[in-house]
Amino acid sequence: MIFETHAHYDDEAFDADREELLESLPAAGIGTVVNIGANIESTKSTLALAERYPFIYAAVGVHPSDSAELNEERMNWLEEQCVRPKVLAVGEIGLDYYWDEPEREIQKHWFRRQLQLARKVNLPVVVHSRDAAKDTLDIIKEEKAADLGGVIHCFSYGVEMAREYLNLGFYLGIGGVLTFKNSRKLKEVVEYMPVDRLVLETDSPYLAPVPFRGKRNSSLNLPYVVKAVSEIKGIAEEEVIRITEENARRMYQL
Repeated sequence: MIFETHAHYDDEAFDADREELLESLPAAGIGTVVNIGANIESTKSTLALAERYPFIYAAVGVHPSDSAELNEERMNWLEEQCVRPKVLAVGEIGLDYYWDEPEREIQKHWFRRQLQLARKVNLPVVVHSRDAAKDTLDIIKEEKAADLGGVIHCFSYGVEMAREYLNLGFYLGIGGVLTFKNSRKLKEVVEYMPVDRLVLETDSPYLAPVPFRGKRNSSLNLPYVVKAVSEIKGIAEEEVIRITEENARRMYQL
């Protein structure tokens, strides 16, 4: 069964048909989904989804773009959620300089604090890094986050940066972007990296693969990513599914 390591089914894009869609996933070969918190409210929604559906698990955390909402009281609340049995990771945390708000020092401060939280509760991390390659890597090294493990979600850098993270023991999250015509850099990364460090993700409702690019994404589209990985790595699609599920379970300690 396909293991979906990163989705946002609490997003309003699913308000019209969330229940119907989620209930259809197991029959479509999607065995496990990790829903990812992006701010305090979406973390609450994520926890509710994990309570309701046996195949859905949760990551709790605040995305860099929302990091200005954090304070120590909210950090304490996040820590309290980490003891729940279906919480597998701290995330989505990191740096995003594409939008460049809130200011970088705020993003960096709360990235460090959430890495420290993950260390305290002994959970892996789900790292978001966009247009912030050096600062993300520097903070991960300074905070010794390699000890925690986890995934660089929606990996968007080149082979050199991939090598850095792979050497630290991180997994790379690969999704619909791999199917885009202009994704040469990501294809090179997938060709380079060992398949036992690759995990599948959608970032639903975002980043739908070809032929659905620009439309709402869901885990039902993961077979398109499986096919692309299969072609690049020269292994059967069934092997891609089996190996990436094993990788995800190992990464999330499930």
